Amino acid sequence: MGSGIEGICPFRVEERKLTDNSSVDATLRALLADVLGLGEDRAAALTEDSGLFGELPEFDSMAVATVLTEMEDRLGILIDDDEIDGEIFETYGNLLAFSLRKVTD
Repeated sequence: MGSGIEGICPFRVEERKLTDNSSVDATLRALLADVLGLGEDRAAALTEDSGLFGELPEFDSMAVATVLTEMEDRLGILIDDDEIDGEIFETYGNLLAFSLRKVTD
């Protein structure tokens, strides 16, 4: 037995990072449902071409910051300021593609 946490917790603890495309999609939809108050049905109905910023009244500039923070927390990623541009938030497909790129980095 070790003297630190490994003595208390016999299994190895690692940060979980989503890598499965369907898991990232489901997590992103749940995130948008929660943050924007869309509800599960509306979030599930989003297609790759569904407009986000400028199309959904709930998706305003304040929501962008919250969505980014939640993406980092829920997807286990880090997003640098210089990675963000308006194109990411134009459609759900763009946001999903960005998320998938980040989880595979």
